[in-house]
Amino acid sequence: MHTEQDVIGAGHPDRVLTQAELTEVLHRGLAALRLDGARVLVIVPDATRSIPLDQLFDTVYDTLAPQTAALDVLIALGTHPMMTPLQIADRFGCPDPAALARRWPGVTFHNHRWDDPATFVELGRITAGELAELSGGRLVEDVPVRVNRMVTEYDACLVVGPVFPHEVVGFSGGDKYFFPGVSGPELINVSHWLGALITSVEIIGTLGITPVRALIERAAALIPTRRLTVAVVIGPGGGVQGAYVGPTRPAWAAAAQLSAQVNIRYLDEPVRRVVSVMPLMYDDIWTAAKGMYKLEPVVADGGELIIYAPHVRTFSITHDRHIRQVGYHCRDYFLADPARFADVPRGVLAHSTHLRGAGSYDPATGRESGRITVTLATAIPAQECRAANLSYRDPAGLDLTALTADPETLVVPRAGELLYRLR
Repeated sequence: MHTEQDVIGAGHPDRVLTQAELTEVLHRGLAALRLDGARVLVIVPDATRSIPLDQLFDTVYDTLAPQTAALDVLIALGTHPMMTPLQIADRFGCPDPAALARRWPGVTFHNHRWDDPATFVELGRITAGELAELSGGRLVEDVPVRVNRMVTEYDACLVVGPVFPHEVVGFSGGDKYFFPGVSGPELINVSHWLGALITSVEIIGTLGITPVRALIERAAALIPTRRLTVAVVIGPGGGVQGAYVGPTRPAWAAAAQLSAQVNIRYLDEPVRRVVSVMPLMYDDIWTAAKGMYKLEPVVADGGELIIYAPHVRTFSITHDRHIRQVGYHCRDYFLADPARFADVPRGVLAHSTHLRGAGSYDPATGRESGRITVTLATAIPAQECRAANLSYRDPAGLDLTALTADPETLVVPRAGELLYRLR
């Protein structure tokens, strides 16, 4: 008998699923969801996540379109830039919007309009007492739970997205596509700041229900719509190594278990220098910072991590003003005088401390010491990097071939999704 806890899936730590295997799992899993006559909203990631979205959506559409009353798509942006119609078409493997419409007739594709207050509906509140319990006493405040109102206007929401080690929540995916994916700013700021208080190094790649995951799931429980997911695990080569279909929590948990085997690399000893070569899908430091999050654990004390992204020209397309206002600092810098940063979104402060990494701050002397040096080798000028409390290298002067041959340097091509840890 079908229950809301059923998960249908398959995965392998050492190989990708064949097309036949993937299609069979998705067909069986989606059929078991019993969405006949339902209005279904498919929630997907933007271009900053690796996933063969067109391939997966083909199967979702072929399976569900004949039986559902509506099938539409909402792109979970958090606070990332809106995608243009051409970018949306490209994301789904189509040359232009007209081809997108021909390939999947009847489907409307929506951006999450995080910039428009009319986007949101309030589902309830997380009380100060609840937040204190969920956060282990780190935060005590009343938080409104707002989400894109489209989530409440369908019978079911189907998240189609990858699961990777994540710097804020432990492992991405599942209910994270609601909060912060299509949520109001309150939960975005609180959840990210909670992750920053715990620190990226402590939480990234942690299986199970971390404090941030507990907060997200508490908020998601207020959603009246069925929450379902196609949670996939993407291997280093871009292939699907696992796919799990079912209610968000158990399907996400199954994918996270496999991701821990597929998306984490272990080193025997720390390295003096890391060069994170960032792919083009990260178009600002806000997203390219994943090259720091995923590599910080293996950099030796006093070492250097270089984010190599010659195509990146700004700290954040969305939050640049606030980042330039505060710069990049360790967590304790912000905790020493929180009133000073009261007008800065805590999501920005969280990004700042995650990129700067572990360190200490002495309020008496004003001295801040980072565990490692964080260097940008991007198109952001040297003076702007230094003003933001980061080091600078000219990307044109970096010889990646020579650095790869250096025994004290780890060069990571296409950084940002594989987590590196010490054994």
